[in-house]
Amino acid sequence: MNEKFDTAVQELKYKVLKEVAISAFNDSLLEDYSEIPYKIVSGNVPTFRDSIDKERMIVLSRIKIALGGNKNIDNVVEVIKQACDECPLGGFEVTTRCRGCIAHRCQKVCPKDAIRFDTQTRAAIIDKDKCVNCGLCAKACPYFAIQNYERPCEMACKVKAISKGQDNAAYIDDNKCVHCGACVYQCPFGAIMDKSQIVEVINEIKNKTEKLYAIVAPSIKVQFKNGSVGQIVSAIKELGFDDVVEAALGADMVAYKEAKELEEKGVLTSSCCPTFVSLIEKRFPLLKEKVSTNLSPMATIAKFIKENEPNSKIVFIGPCVAKKAEIKRDEYKGIVDYVLTFEELNALIDARDIDATKLMETELSDASYFGRIFGRAGGLKDAVVQALKEQNSSFELKPLSVDGLENCKVALTKLRIGTNEFNFLEGMACSGGCIGGPCCLTHEVRDKVEMDKYGRESKKESISSAVKNKI
Repeated sequence: MNEKFDTAVQELKYKVLKEVAISAFNDSLLEDYSEIPYKIVSGNVPTFRDSIDKERMIVLSRIKIALGGNKNIDNVVEVIKQACDECPLGGFEVTTRCRGCIAHRCQKVCPKDAIRFDTQTRAAIIDKDKCVNCGLCAKACPYFAIQNYERPCEMACKVKAISKGQDNAAYIDDNKCVHCGACVYQCPFGAIMDKSQIVEVINEIKNKTEKLYAIVAPSIKVQFKNGSVGQIVSAIKELGFDDVVEAALGADMVAYKEAKELEEKGVLTSSCCPTFVSLIEKRFPLLKEKVSTNLSPMATIAKFIKENEPNSKIVFIGPCVAKKAEIKRDEYKGIVDYVLTFEELNALIDARDIDATKLMETELSDASYFGRIFGRAGGLKDAVVQALKEQNSSFELKPLSVDGLENCKVALTKLRIGTNEFNFLEGMACSGGCIGGPCCLTHEVRDKVEMDKYGRESKKESISSAVKNKI
């Protein structure tokens, strides 16, 4: 397997995106469409499914999603039903630990009369037609003999938006989904994929009539092994982008304005992570008034660019699936035109045979240390502390930084019941912050030291100097 990736699923996704990109650049998508599956899945022996035809059919489904997916599905992620058939249905199962005891506590607590006992072995049996997966039997068993076997996608989804559909494939409830993308990365069969705008971006590059900007997330620092940040920026320009700007500059602008808003309102939550905002809207609606009115760093710097160059086109590049949903929000429309992930950028660079390691470095020098550390958990909190200091504020800040959806839910519950433990809540859906995003090229353990090191490379001495004449 290619050392660029954690799993063979990521490598398969990369191969599809790369082939689609090559065909799009060559204006041969229509001709190549049905041939790409045979190029990716060559030979006559299946490698990961029960037949070679099924492997090619799944690749074809991936190509469709790489081309934008089902237009009737509004969600930015889509289930590949042909690929979603290898996992057991899941739910509560009786294991071999069952001793066939005579207490029958599991049966007594079952509200649906779904448990009976085998006459020979005396072991408990769960009737799946009656079971509602309430888990009371598992809690009651003194031997811990009943276990809940969730599908990986269901286990990854911390808002319970994924369940078994009528055809036994995964079903995503859009009313619950917060677009975190955890299911995309965690599904071991690659049966869930994020929709792509890679072809639209290629068309913008080829038919450019306006200045084309790329805005890169700070977490780019810990992504690419085949080149430094400066060389990857040069590679982006080689692709045809006219300029590359740090989203971290937008982060500086957000931090500066967020400090002022916090001082005015007294209690505030961050708005930088779109999944965190969606979590509040869908699970904690009473807290919506506490959410910062600032746009995310991505949109903040994009808005600044559009105000100065109204006819420009802007592509955000980062590790996040949720950004693809964020640009659909009413308040974001017309600001950021397209979103690509680091996975998609990697495929684009390789599709054009660009060797970043042979390129001169293009320096990014827009943002401060504090803007750049937004890529890791706690970065926004540190930036707001600094912004208050630079504004000579006497506001008594009590910040809390949480990452991971479970921790976000706990913190928001405290805020909802009226805690006085904190008055500023930074919430990031991914573990470790953006450096743990679902569309990172790899998901190695990365200490925040790497992001702090990148921050210290900045030539801006303060947030104020970075945002001067910009807000």
